Amino acid sequence: MISIVRATHERLDDLIPLVDGYRRFYRQPSDPDGARRFMEARFDKGDAYVLLALDDDRQAVGFAQLFPVPSTTSLASRWILNDLFVMPDARRQGAGSALLEAARELARTRGVPQLMLRTQVENATAKARYHALGWQRDEAFDTYLMAV
Repeated sequence: MISIVRATHERLDDLIPLVDGYRRFYRQPSDPDGARRFMEARFDKGDAYVLLALDDDRQAVGFAQLFPVPSTTSLASRWILNDLFVMPDARRQGAGSALLEAARELARTRGVPQLMLRTQVENATAKARYHALGWQRDEAFDTYLMAV
């Protein structure tokens, strides 16, 4: 059975392989030291909520990271579920769904009215899971990026 806990500095060693695996999934080079520095900064600044999925042996098999963002249109904060990753050998065992549900519950208890996420266009597996859990694709807005 999958359990979800908030990640803290104490679980950093469990989190780093997941963050590095996530980056490699998105075709970035492995950089555990960079992942450690980035996640340490998140904990030090307190600017993100990080959830860990633990298996029956209490081993970390997945993570989700949420960032609060003010929304002028809703006059409230919305949270961006920026990162979601489950180790390949732990997939299809409920960790991803458990992380998504835990993110929703955390947002609800904090009074956050809306969660947002993005995924790659070709990630059909993730899209199917999001849809099954009640997420709705935004038909009104496109995303644009600019390198600076």
